[in-house]
Amino acid sequence: MSGTSLDGIDLAVIETDGSRVTAFGPALTVPHLPTTRAACREASRLAAIWARGDAVPAAIAEAEQRITEAHRLAIRHFLETTGETAIELIGFHGQTILHRPAERLTWQIGDAQALADEFGLPVVGQMRLADVEAGGQGAPLVPLYHQALARGARGAVAILNLGGVGNVTWIRGDEEPVAFDTGPGNALIDDWALQHTGIPVDRDGALAARGRVHGDVLAAMMDHPYFDLPAPKSIDRDDFTLGAVRGLCAADGAATLTAFTAETIAAARARFPSAVSRFLVTGGGRLNPTLMAMLEKRLGVPVLPVEAEGWRGDSLEAEAFAFLAVRSLKGLPLSVPGTTGVPRPLTGGQLFRPSRMSR
Repeated sequence: MSGTSLDGIDLAVIETDGSRVTAFGPALTVPHLPTTRAACREASRLAAIWARGDAVPAAIAEAEQRITEAHRLAIRHFLETTGETAIELIGFHGQTILHRPAERLTWQIGDAQALADEFGLPVVGQMRLADVEAGGQGAPLVPLYHQALARGARGAVAILNLGGVGNVTWIRGDEEPVAFDTGPGNALIDDWALQHTGIPVDRDGALAARGRVHGDVLAAMMDHPYFDLPAPKSIDRDDFTLGAVRGLCAADGAATLTAFTAETIAAARARFPSAVSRFLVTGGGRLNPTLMAMLEKRLGVPVLPVEAEGWRGDSLEAEAFAFLAVRSLKGLPLSVPGTTGVPRPLTGGQLFRPSRMSR
């Protein structure tokens, strides 16, 4: 999994029948090279102005080559480092460069066939496409994996993923989960930190911790029409910008953007079928103590990293796409009406079989 934060590629092995996870194997994160990150950001910029039917810009084709090569090297490194030899199937998300479900369009770059050929293994890719083409949001896709992990939990719980975009899954027993994107997760904070410190993350929330939240700016940011839309709903990483905080000092901007992420999650509770007893947080945002403290203060219930449940926050999304790959192979749903707004439980993904033996 390579997410909208563009920090790197997460790899993980699980053993699953597509309904339950029976074992967890090794996991690893391989950071993206700055050149790969820059190429994907440029591809996203060009994709936003690309018109369907036009030739794909050369820079997007170059980004696809880079992201495919990054995955090839990451998988090779993973296999050599872990000594894992029992892999039967690869789930490959690719890199999202455009997500416009209202136009029935989602675009993940990356050559799944090349990976199948390289490793001599079947690869399931393009896991969002069928959902979007059927009228769903195509995101988030992790909720059914969240439900599998949370099986047996008492009462209602919210699982919050804080990647580049934030998304939440409401779960209560075997009821159909409810899920949607809450708004920006780390994306705006990361972009602000890169502009003001040269580092693409507010490490440990230190910059925000030194700043002051500007309430008037925060209120203006929350006045975005997205927050009034019913769930399920999803956003593109670039649907929100830094415009509202321009002119603030570095620390105040970071503090206000961090408070914005926390406020969007507090607002999301109005879309839950019932109140939850706790939030379990995965994704890079759980490593930001300033954001976690703001969340606990604003939500009024325990806000815990998923490690509190024995889950692996650094690899959870990679595990999810392995899980979804098996479900795709078996024709099981990857999404349901409550998670993406798709009209009916819907399978998805495309299977790419190796055309030659692995080298």
